[in-house]
Amino acid sequence: MSSRWIRIGVAAAAAALFTTGFVLAQQSATDEGKRKIKTRIQPSYPELAKRMNVSGKVKIEVIITPDGKVRSTRVIGGHPLLVQACQDAVKEWKFFPAPEETTQVIEFDFHGAS
Repeated sequence: MSSRWIRIGVAAAAAALFTTGFVLAQQSATDEGKRKIKTRIQPSYPELAKRMNVSGKVKIEVIITPDGKVRSTRVIGGHPLLVQACQDAVKEWKFFPAPEETTQVIEFDFHGAS
């Protein structure tokens, strides 16, 4: 593949990120002993939030069963237009097994089109 096509592909990918927005999810780095994620589903950027150029962080506290399933979620903070998408996605996450139930905070970062 020529370098011209590579540059075109990279430019197209960058344009797609900035026109559709993107979301990063990360576990809170403040606590040690956090469960590692086995399967992660990224939340979709709500269409209304995109049109309104809403961006920002959403924090969700999750309770994880010993077998790695999300038992429950609780919103700690974030824009109301972004919260539901994050809750829906994180409920589908799977974590590696652990001896007991654990609680941790997941942070999502939405960046809209500039």
